[in-house]
Amino acid sequence: MTAAAVHPDEIAAILESDGMTDTHIRLTYGRQDSFALAEALYERTDRRHPAPEPPQPTPWHTGLAGCLLRGLVFALPGLAYVLGAPLLATGPGRYGLPPGTVPLFAGAVTGWVWNQALSHRAYTWLGLGDRRAATRALLTGAPAGAAAGAAVAVAAAAPGETPAVLFGAGQALYLAAATVLLVLGRERALLCALLPLAGAVPAFRYDLPEPFRIALLLASLTATTCVAARALRPEPGEQPPRTRGGPPFAASLPYGLFGLGSGLLVLYAGADAVVALTLSMGPAEWLLHRFRGASLTRLRLLTTAYEFRRAVTGMLARSLGAYLGVLAALTLTAAALWPGTAALAPGRIGSLLLVGAVLWLGLLLQAFGGVSSAAAVCLLAAGAQTLMPPAAAPVAAGAAAAVLCVLTGVLLARPTTHRF
Repeated sequence: MTAAAVHPDEIAAILESDGMTDTHIRLTYGRQDSFALAEALYERTDRRHPAPEPPQPTPWHTGLAGCLLRGLVFALPGLAYVLGAPLLATGPGRYGLPPGTVPLFAGAVTGWVWNQALSHRAYTWLGLGDRRAATRALLTGAPAGAAAGAAVAVAAAAPGETPAVLFGAGQALYLAAATVLLVLGRERALLCALLPLAGAVPAFRYDLPEPFRIALLLASLTATTCVAARALRPEPGEQPPRTRGGPPFAASLPYGLFGLGSGLLVLYAGADAVVALTLSMGPAEWLLHRFRGASLTRLRLLTTAYEFRRAVTGMLARSLGAYLGVLAALTLTAAALWPGTAALAPGRIGSLLLVGAVLWLGLLLQAFGGVSSAAAVCLLAAGAQTLMPPAAAPVAAGAAAAVLCVLTGVLLARPTTHRF
C-alpha cells in the first residue's frame, strides 16, 4: 500500500480509516499526527506502482482466420446444389425457372427466416450468460425450423417434383443443424461435416454417377446432423437453466424479417452471384467487428462530437469500400474459374456490388440495434424487384443502398449509439 501511494495524503487517509488516532500515533510512533507519519513513511519507502492491467478482450476483436472460416462454411453448401442439380432435372419448370426450383426456394427462404430469428434468441441467452437456456432454445427451435422448411417445400411442390421435395427436406434439416453449430461456435466441426461435398468438384467437368452423388449428399447431411445433436448435449458441470423469463419472442421477429429480405435479394442476384456473396460473408463479418472495435476506441480517445462524427464517417466509408473491393475480386475470380458465366456482362458487377452494399450496411445496422430499419429497407427492395422487370432491378438495389447509407450515417454518428 505504501509503495503504491502517489502522495502522502493517500497514506494518511488509510491510517485514519484504520482507526489510528493522533494520540495513538504520538505514543506509538513519536509523530505529531497521521499526516506527519504518512510523510515519513512516504519518504522512507521506494515507489513500486503496479503495472496497468492489460485491456480486456472484447467480442469485437476477432481474428480474420475465424471469419474466413465462417465464410467458407457459408459457401460450401452450394456444392450440394451442384451435386443435386441432375437429380432435380425431372419434369417441366415453372415461372421460367429450372425444374424443382420453386419448392427449393420456398423451403430455403422459410429456413432463413426461422433460423435468423432462432439465432437471435439463442445469442441473446448467450449474452445473458445462460448457455443452457441457449442450448434449450436451439434444441426446441431447430427441429421446428427443419419441419417448417420441409412442410413449405412440400406445399410449394407440383406433381412430378418429388426429388425436389426430398432435396428440400434435406436442405431444411441442414439449415437447422448448421444454425446450431454456428451459434455455439462449432465452425470447424461444421467444416469437417461438409468435407464430403468436396466430391462435387469433379462434377463441374464430368458427369458423376447418380448413386455417388446421393451418397455424398447423405454423408454430409448425416455428419452435420450428428455433430449438431452432439453439440446440444449438456456439457459436464454446466449450470442448470435459470428460472427468470427470457427475451420476448417478438424481439426476434425483425431478425427473421431481415433474413427474408436479404435472402430474397441474394436470390434475385442470380445463382452465379451467390458464390461470391456467400464467400464474402467471412470478410464482411471481420470488417463489421473491426469497425465496432475501432468505433469504441475512437469513443475513448476523441473529445468532441464533431471529431467522433468525422472519424466514424471515414471508417464507415473505408469499411464499405473494402468489402465491395473484396466482393468484386471474388466475382472476377469466380468468372475466371468458370468461363461463360454472366458475371462479367455489362452492368452485372455493378448490380452485384449494389446488392452487396445493401447486405453489408444492413448487417451493420443490425449490429447496432437498427435491425427493424434494415429489415424494412431490404423487404421493400425485394418487393420492388419482384414487381420491376429484371433490367430495372439495379434501381431498387441502388435506392436501398442509398437509404441504408443515410440511416447508418445518422445512427452511427451519435456517440450514444456505441455505448450499449
